[in-house]
Amino acid sequence: PPLATFYVWAEVPPGFTSLEFTAHLLNQTGVLATPGNGFGSFGEGFVRFSLTEATEKIKKAVDRMSKVLF
Repeated sequence: PPLATFYVWAEVPPGFTSLEFTAHLLNQTGVLATPGNGFGSFGEGFVRFSLTEATEKIKKAVDRMSKVLF
């Protein structure tokens, strides 16, 4: 089995479903994540970020997310 992947799974903040949080994140920061519920019932409560962009672009996305209160 692979020891790594190019995705990061993160738990959504309290009060959000995975779909609600992805919409909130996109609207507030312009950062796109995939709602975990798209991967089945065990994915609810999580979002998935892809790490397939250049490192500098990922750093900018993290910076924008860090400035928004959830």
